[in-house]
Amino acid sequence: MNLFVFGLGYTAGHFVARERARFATVTATRQAPAAIDGVAVRVFSPDATDPRITGDLGRADAILVSIPPDSGHDPALHAFSDAIAGSPARWIGYLSTIGVYGDQSGAWIDEATPPAPTHQRTRDRVAAEEAWAALGARTGKAVQVFRLSGIYGPGRNAFEKLRQGKAQRIVKPGQVFNRIHVDDIATTLAASLDRPRPGAIYNVTDDEPAPPQDVTAYAAELAGLPLPPAIDFDTAQLSPMARSFYGENKRVRNRLIREELGVRLAYPTYREGLRALV
Repeated sequence: MNLFVFGLGYTAGHFVARERARFATVTATRQAPAAIDGVAVRVFSPDATDPRITGDLGRADAILVSIPPDSGHDPALHAFSDAIAGSPARWIGYLSTIGVYGDQSGAWIDEATPPAPTHQRTRDRVAAEEAWAALGARTGKAVQVFRLSGIYGPGRNAFEKLRQGKAQRIVKPGQVFNRIHVDDIATTLAASLDRPRPGAIYNVTDDEPAPPQDVTAYAAELAGLPLPPAIDFDTAQLSPMARSFYGENKRVRNRLIREELGVRLAYPTYREGLRALV
């Protein structure tokens, strides 16, 4: 199987590194040239596009899309919709976000919950999901949407922020977030490759939505690092982007990836994930 990846960033890069042996070839885009063992890198950015990409897509049996919308459209579809439609790909995976559900006032939700985006970036995500689903319906290709929760893993976790002195223990009563270890994302993608389902939408998330201050406190305890003081959300110094995340409160179920894809999370809560990373 030949894999083509739009956007070889943190999550897609982890998936490729872990699952490389199952693919005959892996070709992936980045915004700048890079040398990556076992991967043919193509430049794809607002300023440059490698002309070989169209030919690469013509040989792709699977396509993973990990590029966010830009200026109201999906970059991959905007540039290569005809090549993707004409490719032999039997599986297309689009990495989205649980942010499309917006604020649910702390309620439990699942894939049957209609999207209710509250920001332009998540409205663009919904539009991108719909565009990929439409391509799948038009071409008969199995397009799957993976709505990811807060991603953590090696090099991107609470320990790093604590060591750098950037961690904040922000307290907003009743606020919870779901998380997902990058390795569990890779497990889910691999399971979906073995069981393509056209039009599928999956929540890729852990079992326990938790207050963010609890995660920081647990990481500090495990690592023997100083616990940052508690800061009230209303007075916390946060970027507009970070503050917007606290405006959305929901508990996201992951039952479908377990029951349909047979996924067994290696890190069902932040506790297992942090203990493995410490």
